[in-house]
Amino acid sequence: MTPEQLAKKILQALTALVDDGTITVDGGLPRELKVERPKNPEHGDYATNVAMQLGKRSGMNPRAFAELLAARLGSDEAITAVEIAGPGFINLRVAADAQGKIAQSILDAGPSYGGSDSLQGQAINLEFISANPTGPLHLGHTRWAAVGDALARVLTKAGAVVTREFYVNDRGAQMDKFGASLKAAAHGQPIPEDGYHGEYIVELAQRIVDEIPSIMMIPDAEQSVAFREAGYERQLKEQQDQLEHFRTKFDVWYSERSLHEQDGVGHAIEKLRAQGHLYDDDGALWMRTTDFTDDKDRVLIRSNGEPTYFASDAAYYVNKRERGFEVAIYLLGADHHGYVNRLKAIAACAGDDPEHNIEILIGQLVKILKNGEEMKLSKRAGTIVTLAELVEEGGVDPLRYTLCRYPVDSPLTLDIEEMTRQVSENPVYYVQYAHARLASILRNADDLGVKLDEFDPGLLSHEREGDLLRALAEFPRIVATAAELREPHRIARYLEDTASAFHKFYDSCRVLPRGDEEVEPVHKARLTLVGATRTVLANGLDLLGVSAPERM
Repeated sequence: MTPEQLAKKILQALTALVDDGTITVDGGLPRELKVERPKNPEHGDYATNVAMQLGKRSGMNPRAFAELLAARLGSDEAITAVEIAGPGFINLRVAADAQGKIAQSILDAGPSYGGSDSLQGQAINLEFISANPTGPLHLGHTRWAAVGDALARVLTKAGAVVTREFYVNDRGAQMDKFGASLKAAAHGQPIPEDGYHGEYIVELAQRIVDEIPSIMMIPDAEQSVAFREAGYERQLKEQQDQLEHFRTKFDVWYSERSLHEQDGVGHAIEKLRAQGHLYDDDGALWMRTTDFTDDKDRVLIRSNGEPTYFASDAAYYVNKRERGFEVAIYLLGADHHGYVNRLKAIAACAGDDPEHNIEILIGQLVKILKNGEEMKLSKRAGTIVTLAELVEEGGVDPLRYTLCRYPVDSPLTLDIEEMTRQVSENPVYYVQYAHARLASILRNADDLGVKLDEFDPGLLSHEREGDLLRALAEFPRIVATAAELREPHRIARYLEDTASAFHKFYDSCRVLPRGDEEVEPVHKARLTLVGATRTVLANGLDLLGVSAPERM
């Protein structure tokens, strides 16, 4: 029995009490209620504070309300004990056979277990890794590559329709500097001081020359543009390949250029002007963002007629909403705190609800330690640590898991050596090893001819079996909460707790018969629990984009 199923039973009992006139609830009964596991297992399997929520609305003392509800719940065969604590908390214990059925339901659901409809049908645009196609992806991008992708998976599991979007900053002065840098490198000339430096520029310039020899024959005035476009194409492909290798996929690679080429800025200005929040001053066009908590009004079009970066931001938001997205989520770096109010002001000026239609998550800085010292320089990029080098040093699984394990709004220091150690103190190894151990048990069972078929759920009555079953039953709620709060790190912490519950179960409960022992019903019951646990760990690891190994 999952917490959600128990909550439905409680609602059914409340409905019966209302129908027979025993209680009257002002405003009616809630459509849903929460059932939680008490911190102290001695208080029962689950607890609810519904009597404290509804008691006063019923004109009753909450404890008296709880007594009426407890009497009704006590007649349910799936509930073995109902106790009232304090001012009206209700603690419940679930029968072993009812609790044990969760194992079979998990096996039946397979990869879909953990899903919910908490965000059913909500169209979400998730933008992460907004980068220039002028160099390698770096450490800051790497955190969002892992967390953004995991968040997309979690939101999808909760029923949302998610589009993962990469905003390609392919317009402006930085692109021209990129082209000039490549041209200089190709000719063996010094790279401009304000250009792009690092071995990768020399390597990329040589590659362009090798693949397009005629580029050196283009008139000098046009050559920088030619190098810019050739470098853009190849650098963007490299970023895409690196992210693919890191198991981070995007549905849309949105070009900033296209926004301007298709007059997205002009269209957005017309829409914003119709909302009444634009004004002209000193020959420039302004948005009155101070009406919506921004610290100052923002210029959209300069007096020389050139659009600002803010104009691109505004047009891009309008574009997302017109593509049908109900919610636009932005994942931004630590140096973008100032963007929060201005982006929310854009949404408000566009006539949207800035507390619903737009969300901005700010990720804090990451430091990487290698041999006890901070990694700061790249072999190829010169001044940054690249995603490719981090993957080479730490591996995809350890890097993704560790980056996803912590809240993004806190600074993070990762130690390459600790992250890759194959010891139980290493969280990613601990969880993956638990999955591999579960897979090994199932292989051994197959060799013994013990199959996952009908079992008696009532035999899963050991304390450690109950602990593990309740942990598995929590998975859908954990996923839904992680989605609603935009916190995929909750999945990692849940997996570690569940792996711990499994190891304790395995140490206390013999799953397979020894030697010439006969296969008993309890062995089949425990093997079903093993299969269910393996499913949950695999599903959870998949949400983080981490593999679930069969052997380690």
